[in-house]
Amino acid sequence: MRNLHEGVSSIMDLLPIGSVVVLNGGTKKLMVTGVKQKAVDTDKEYDYISVYYPEGHLGDDSSFLFNHQDIRDVAFIGYESEEREEFVALIEEAYEKLIGR
Repeated sequence: MRNLHEGVSSIMDLLPIGSVVVLNGGTKKLMVTGVKQKAVDTDKEYDYISVYYPEGHLGDDSSFLFNHQDIRDVAFIGYESEEREEFVALIEEAYEKLIGR
């Protein structure tokens, strides 16, 4: 596993889907299944949504929202491709427009 000491400075730095992480204070591995997600009950935005690894989705209570700074270790970095790079660039552009950069 690789230790993360730095936060995300931009959306481009987010881990790709399929990445496997351990959170601060945790012991169970989680696999990233999405980025920039909102909690349904609070409308708060998080960097990632994930499921248990290796079990995967076990029901409505098995998805976890967290931010990049909550990650203690990265066990595996998920699939990266040109398609992902284009997707993340679109998200970055949309956020820049929202905050007026």
